[in-house]
Amino acid sequence: MAAGSYHTVGVTAAGRVVAVGSNDSGQCDVADWREIVAVAAGSTHTLGLRADGTVVAAGNNEHGQCDVTGWDAIRSPN
Repeated sequence: MAAGSYHTVGVTAAGRVVAVGSNDSGQCDVADWREIVAVAAGSTHTLGLRADGTVVAAGNNEHGQCDVTGWDAIRSPN
């Protein structure tokens, strides 16, 4: 589970992500995310780590914080 300024995200046992709160920047647009093992939330963005090591992002990208294309082999925190 993670919390941004005005939104909260969590991962279900099935690897799906749920989000509640403000979606002003699209930070809660995570309904299609699958096989997620960890989430992180910034002020107005959300990141998800998939089981295969790839990263997905949603929300405000004003400063490039969601530019995760090509990120792979990222490890889940212990």
